[in-house]
Amino acid sequence: MADLGFIGLGIMGRGMASNLIASGHRPLVWNRTPSRYEGIDAHRADSPRDLGARSEIVFVCVSDSPDVEEVVFGPQGAIHEMAPGAVIVDHSTISPAATQDFSARAAERGVAWVDAPVSGGSEGAERGTLAVMAGGPAEALERARPYMEAYSKSIVHIGEEPGSGQTAKAVNQVLVVINALAVSEGLLLADAAGLDLQTTLSAVEGGAAGSWMLSNRGPQVIQRDWRPGFTIDLQVKDLRIALEEADRLGVPMPGLALVFQLYKALQNRGLGSEGNHALIKALEEMADRKVGSAE
Repeated sequence: MADLGFIGLGIMGRGMASNLIASGHRPLVWNRTPSRYEGIDAHRADSPRDLGARSEIVFVCVSDSPDVEEVVFGPQGAIHEMAPGAVIVDHSTISPAATQDFSARAAERGVAWVDAPVSGGSEGAERGTLAVMAGGPAEALERARPYMEAYSKSIVHIGEEPGSGQTAKAVNQVLVVINALAVSEGLLLADAAGLDLQTTLSAVEGGAAGSWMLSNRGPQVIQRDWRPGFTIDLQVKDLRIALEEADRLGVPMPGLALVFQLYKALQNRGLGSEGNHALIKALEEMADRKVGSAE
C-alpha cells in the first residue's frame, strides 16, 4: 500500500479523507485550521512539507489557486520533500492555466500532477459518490484511482493535457448554476401561483425537468435551509474561472454571466457562506416575495 497524504479538510476534503479512512487506508493528513481535525482518525503531519516527505501520493483539496500554490510550492510546501516518481492529485477547483503552470513545475522535480476536480457537493464527499474529472498522465491517475474510488462513483480521464480536468469542471459549473437558476425561477413561479411546492417538485422531478439540483437543493429551498453543500463564495470563484476561460476561448456565455452577477449581488449582501441554492434570494429581492416557509 502506498503511503498517502491528504491536504485540506474543508467542506469537501473532510468527507473525502473520512471515506479513505473508512475504506481501510491510513492517510497522513494536514489542514491549516486545527479544529478541522476533530473526528478524523488519522495521523497529522506537522506541515505540508512533512506530509510530502512521508507520502508517495499526495491528495490536495483546498479553495483556490493561491492555496494550492502555498501548500505545494510554498516554503513549507509538500513538493520540496517528495521523491521523484511521486504523484500529486489536486482535487481543488482552480484555473486551467494555473494547473498547467503547477504541472510543469512539479515535472521539474520528477513529480506527476493530476488535476482532478470533483462534483457532487458535501453530500457526495460524505457518501463517497463524487464525480471526478481528471486531466494529466494516465499512468499517474491509475496509481491513484484505487484510493480515489473510496470517495467517488465516477472517475473519468478527460485527457493527458494538464488542465483538461479543470476545464471539464468549468463546464460542470456552467451546467450547475444555470440549472440552479432554473430551479429558482420554477419554484418562484409555483409559489406565486399558490401551488404546494413539495407536491409540485414531486410532479416535475420525475420528468424531463428532473435534475440533481432540483431533487437535492429544491427541498432545501422550500424549507429555507441555506446550509451549504457548496458555498456562494466558492461558487463565485468557480464562475470567475469559467468566465475567464470562456473569454480566452472566445465563447459567449450570457447565461453564465447573468448568474455570476446574481451571485455577486448575494455575496455583497454578506451571504457568501450560504449554500449556492440561495441563488433564489436574488430573485426574491426582485419579486418582493419569499418562497416556501417563513424565515
